[in-house]
Formats: sequence, structure tokens, C-alpha cells
Amino acid sequence: MTVRTRIAPSPTGDPHVGTAYIALFNLAFARKHGGKFILRIEDTDQTRSSADSEQMIFDSLRWLGLDWDEGPDVGGEYGPYRQSERKDMYADYAYRLEKEGKAFRCYRTSEELNELREARKAEGKHTALKQSDLALPAEEVAAREAADAPYVIRMCVPEEGVCQVDDMLRGTIEIDWGQIDCQILLKADGMPTYHLANVVDDHLMKITHVLRGEEWINSAPKHKLLYEYFGWDMPVLCHFPLLRNADKSKLSKRKNPTSINFYRRMGFLPQAVVNYLGRMGWSMPDERERFSLDEMIENFDIQRVSLGGPVFDVEKLSWLNGLYIRETLDDQQFMQEVMKWAFNPEYVSQIIPQIKGRVETFSDIAPLAGFFFSGMLPINEESFAHIKTEKADVVKQLQFTLWQMEALREWNKDNIFADVKMLADHFDVKIKEFLQPIFVAIAGSATSSSVLDSMAIIGPDMTRARLRHAVDVLGGVSKKQTKKLEKEFAVLNQ
Repeated sequence: MTVRTRIAPSPTGDPHVGTAYIALFNLAFARKHGGKFILRIEDTDQTRSSADSEQMIFDSLRWLGLDWDEGPDVGGEYGPYRQSERKDMYADYAYRLEKEGKAFRCYRTSEELNELREARKAEGKHTALKQSDLALPAEEVAAREAADAPYVIRMCVPEEGVCQVDDMLRGTIEIDWGQIDCQILLKADGMPTYHLANVVDDHLMKITHVLRGEEWINSAPKHKLLYEYFGWDMPVLCHFPLLRNADKSKLSKRKNPTSINFYRRMGFLPQAVVNYLGRMGWSMPDERERFSLDEMIENFDIQRVSLGGPVFDVEKLSWLNGLYIRETLDDQQFMQEVMKWAFNPEYVSQIIPQIKGRVETFSDIAPLAGFFFSGMLPINEESFAHIKTEKADVVKQLQFTLWQMEALREWNKDNIFADVKMLADHFDVKIKEFLQPIFVAIAGSATSSSVLDSMAIIGPDMTRARLRHAVDVLGGVSKKQTKKLEKEFAVLNQ
């Protein structure tokens, strides 16, 4: 048997360090056993998926040196490797299960589903909905069918009992079927859900081992059941511990930069990032801190993975990156890496038009353009003292700007301006006033080149990180405030 592993990220945002973490271990496991590592793009969410996000996945993983043997851009005998290009096949599998009585059509509306869940909750039951909960009278089904009402295909799931799932690291996991709902397999628009597409694709691509994050443990019974329904052998499962913040909560962009692009933009070496991710819950037999990807593969033993939640500590990563810079780069290599990082024609050529009109001598360049080559800026509460707006309002405006920038899919000056203008109108503030605290957050001063151009140039990852940093230095937003602001922000974007 040839070992075949895969990762299947969704192209719906910035490439996450968690994706790189899981990709690394899938790659190491496959290479250690002489197998193949596959990249599959799971773009069933057509409203949020984008070509730009997909390309960022390719670029960021390749920057880290995590190359794949088969994928959308390299091909392979089991393609296509984008789910959107395979969508016509999934319906056949869903209707096959319906025909065999292992799935059913559900005409329930969103309002009805919410009422059913609330009723079960009030009775102290699991909110997972079963076929008996979802059933409609035959005449009502006929009426909705005659009216061409939308429907989904759901899988049949046992109402009682326990599902046993074998895991390479955890042994046998037992999950009560009462917690598992009748999962939608085929959506009303004809697109499959992750669960159906994932199982069908893993089978057709001959995936032998599924190494994924522990957040998928509760989905394992659905997947096991689908394999049984189809009569297919299930891949071996292995659920890795999630990356954690320092407070042990799940790694999130609100507490830590999570985009691979952020670390690339900050000037981390890819081999240091890979080394650090390799230390997340795993260690070399001799426990040494610094090791290469090839050394990890050579010594890889999945049983050395610890189930304790590994803490993603940026300070520790910075320390390790410093080791790489000092111990692995000679002066010539150091210069080459610095030029590759930011002092290259492609990046610098974007900055020159922003500063040239204000330069009298070349020594003016560093003060004018320094923030383009920096990470987190040395700002504090006093940096915002010149702004007449109340501090609480400044924090709120910056927080809304951060959320709006996190939601922005196509990053360019026009789109940034449109979103900022919309927010300024919402707060009934002139655009010039609204931009004042953003100037400080992005450039570290009250004046600089165009802040909108600057945001476009430094990119989404650094822009969001600096906005988040500005909110923090002004005191941040409490959990209670966050919930209140989130409600207002949600209404704003309806």
C-alpha cells in the first residue's frame, strides 16, 4: 500500500498557520513512508471562495517548502483537485444514498429548523436533529414538492447508541450518536457540503491516512457512517491537537497573528517557521530545538506527537528565527534574504511614488518610508493625543475598520477606500477625521504618504496587525464591549 495523505484547505481568506501546521505533519508522514502528499482545494463555499485566496495558499505553502505531489496546479492522475470542478459527481452519490434509504430529502425551512432546535434545547436534549424530528406529514411534503420548494439531502443517522472511532494517537474514541445531527450532504443549490465531498474525494483519490485537527473529531462519526453506507474502506484517522494561544484558548487572529503571510511580511525565515511548527506537539528523538525539514522527515514518528495543546508563542518563534539568522546565514546570505524580504524592486517600486515628492535628499527616505519596512510600530496612547475624537470613539472606529478589513476579499486601494468611506458615513464623521487614527496605526505618525496607498502596499496582513495593535495600545475592547460592537457591525454589513 502506498501511503497517501492530503490537506484540503478552503480558499476563503488568508492562509492560516494552522493549515501549514497540519500540512507539515501530513507531508512528513507521507515522505517518511515513501508515500504521496496531495493538496486539494475545498471550494464548496462559492460565496466566500476566491482565486486570490487559493493563490495565497499555493504561495505561502511553497514559501515554507511544503511542496505537494498532486494538486490543482501540478495535476495528478486523480484530478481535478478543486471540488468546484468535481461538483457534478457529488449529486449522484447523494441521490444514490437517498435511493438506498440512507439519506432523505428535507424541505424544512431555516425558521422551522431553529424552532425544532429551540424545542429540543428547552427539553434538555441535544440540539442535533434526527430524521424523526425533521419528518413532515406526507401531504405537506407533496405540497412543497409540487410548489418546487427548495430541499436538501440529509444523511440518516442513528438516534441512539455510541459510535466508536479508531484514532492513531487517541485509540478508540466513543461519541454518542445523540450528539450527531442528520448532516446535510447536498445543499439546495446542488453543491455538496464538506462532509460528502470530503469522503467521496478521499475515496476516489485513494487517501490512506487522514491527519487533521482535533476539531474534526465530532465529524468523524458522520464520515465513518458514510464510508459504511458506500461500502468503502475508511482511511486511518489521526486527530492532531489544536494550536493554542498563551491562555490555552484556540489560536485565533484576535489574540495572535494567524496568517502565514504575516510572518513572511515580518521577515521570518521560512525554515525557522517550519522548524517551529514541527515543535508544536512533536520533538526530535534527541530533543534538539533546531532541525531542518529533511531532518524532521528522517526522524519522524507520529507516536511522538503529544496530545497536549501546543502553545504558539510568537516570542519563542522570534527567538528561533534569530538563531537561524545568526547561525545559518553568512553575510552574503543575510544580504540576499533581506533583499528578498522587502528591499527588492517589486516592493520598493511601489513605495517610491509615495515618498519621492517629499524627498530633498536621500537621507529623507528612512524617516518617510521606514514604516513600510517595519513590523509592529512603537506607538502608544500618546501617539493619538492630537486627535480630538474621544478615545472610546477612536477605539470603536479602529475596531470597526479592523473587522471591515478582515472581511475585505480583494485587497486594493479602491476597495479599501470604499469600505473606509462607508464606515466614516456610518459614524457621521468626515473621511479626513476618520482617517486620522488610521494614519497613526498604519504609519506611526499623524502624517505620512497616503494612508490608503500605504495600506494597499503593506498588504492585508500587516494592515490588520497594525490596526489590532493600535486597538490594544488604546486599552482594547472587553468581551462585553465586543459582543455589543459585533451586533452593531453585523447590522452595518447587512
